[in-house]
Amino acid sequence: MTKPSANICRHLQHAATHTPKELAVAVQTAKSSSLSYQEINFLDLHFQSDDIAYRLNDYGIKAGMKAVLMVTPSIDFFVLTFALFKAGVIPILVDPGMGVKNLKQCFEEAKPDVFIGIPKAHIARRVLGWGKSSVTHYLNVGGSRLQRWLSGAKSIDQLPKESVAGSYPMQLLERDEIAAILFTSGSTGTPKGVVYSHGMFEAQIQALKHDYGITPGERDLATFPLFSLFGPALGMASIVPAMDASKPITANPDYLFAAIEKYQCSNMFVNPALLERLGQAGEQTNHKLTSVKRVISAGAPATISSIKLFSQMLTPSVEVLNSYGATESLPISMMPSSALFDTTQATDNGKGICVGHPIEGVDIAIIDITEEVINQWDESLTLNHGEIGEIVVKGPMVSSSYYHRDSATAAAKISDSADAENKNSQNLVRHRMGDVGYLDTEGKLWMCGRKAHRVDSDKRYFSIPCERVFNTHPQIKRSALVAIEVNGETAPLLCVELKKGIVCSTSKMLYQELLEIADKYEHTKGIHRFLIHPDFPVDVRHNAKIFREKLSVWAQKQWKE
Repeated sequence: MTKPSANICRHLQHAATHTPKELAVAVQTAKSSSLSYQEINFLDLHFQSDDIAYRLNDYGIKAGMKAVLMVTPSIDFFVLTFALFKAGVIPILVDPGMGVKNLKQCFEEAKPDVFIGIPKAHIARRVLGWGKSSVTHYLNVGGSRLQRWLSGAKSIDQLPKESVAGSYPMQLLERDEIAAILFTSGSTGTPKGVVYSHGMFEAQIQALKHDYGITPGERDLATFPLFSLFGPALGMASIVPAMDASKPITANPDYLFAAIEKYQCSNMFVNPALLERLGQAGEQTNHKLTSVKRVISAGAPATISSIKLFSQMLTPSVEVLNSYGATESLPISMMPSSALFDTTQATDNGKGICVGHPIEGVDIAIIDITEEVINQWDESLTLNHGEIGEIVVKGPMVSSSYYHRDSATAAAKISDSADAENKNSQNLVRHRMGDVGYLDTEGKLWMCGRKAHRVDSDKRYFSIPCERVFNTHPQIKRSALVAIEVNGETAPLLCVELKKGIVCSTSKMLYQELLEIADKYEHTKGIHRFLIHPDFPVDVRHNAKIFREKLSVWAQKQWKE
């Protein structure tokens, strides 16, 4: 029987041994338009996280406990997170942008033993009662003396530590043991706690090495806190810019460009909203990102126009790698920008968005669309190439369950006993992505939208294939297919957001042109109701995920036959 050996901090330990003085993390701070940077190398990050792990234990925080971590991107964030992993404490990572109501629900479900946060988070905790029924240990990070006092928590830098010789004895666990709980953003439904195993983290690290080609010594502009943790685990420095990671659209492009230039970043992780914002800024100043050799975009489909705009800053051989996946399973497939550009016509004709071939070790299947629970996988469930259905994935980075959400787990997971005899297999569960799409004859995956966003009327309409056809109209910024009820029957309706400067006085002619577009394609025939909306409601992180549920309610109130 093999001994437990899994812990993401093994990779930090390796970097601290082999490249101790190399930069591990740099955090940019902006004050009065002046930029400063705080740095830490791999050896110091390793030693400081050892020290904090000891202090956590001395305070009574032990392996197996769950700890909410609400700390802004900083050196402290990295030190604390790696200390928690080393001590076998399970971090609970939530997105502050999900809203107060959802945050409270997350804490009630996860039942954390420990609350670690900045003073602002602690004050909110005390006022709103977050984790009141379960938290026994409170730790404060940073802030002024008054803020620390108001937080009602012990400051982490004041924790005593017994005199202990040598490095911290890192907790080594089984690959299938829980490593962290990551809550989904809630942008496409109720936030759920995804159980991350140590094996999932290892699989993601391997994918970044092998499929994305990341090597030790690189420097990454890390605009998303979770991805930034993979930097030190890959021997890559994480450069954290001064921005609100929960609202990338508000980032100052000059700050990000300055960080890239200072550290000669070779890698960037950006979501579609930030990709577009940086591309627009770069076009205005003719800025070039000469050090960047790889751009990873994930979180939502980026538009081809925004990718082309951003790519003007890159050297011709550099790709924007568009990644498909979800919190429950990431990455699943990848599509280089050069190949994506070749699919523009197909996308505009309503074929969906091509998200590329599966990465190594991932199996993608398409099944009939159903709301029924599927307990056991069978190959007979799969549809043929070109048939649109629900996307189901299998691989070592696929989560096996949600935390304390049995009904959600049953709805999203399918047991696959095909590998049951292989004791080393991590692929015993398939995940239903909640997206619809199809596989082409070359094995590439095409995404056609969320399963919940389809409209079943006289025939079935899928969001992305329909919307992308109408989005080719020069006056339309974006559109959203929704369902309304007309005379007791479900009917499709297209909400339209116009580009800036387009006035509604042209709506009569616009509606006629949209009707002509609808009649041109078989999959859009039957859409003959249109409403102009001034500004679509979208999620704050990606600024791309349209809240179609809200638009549907609005459209129902607006529509009059």
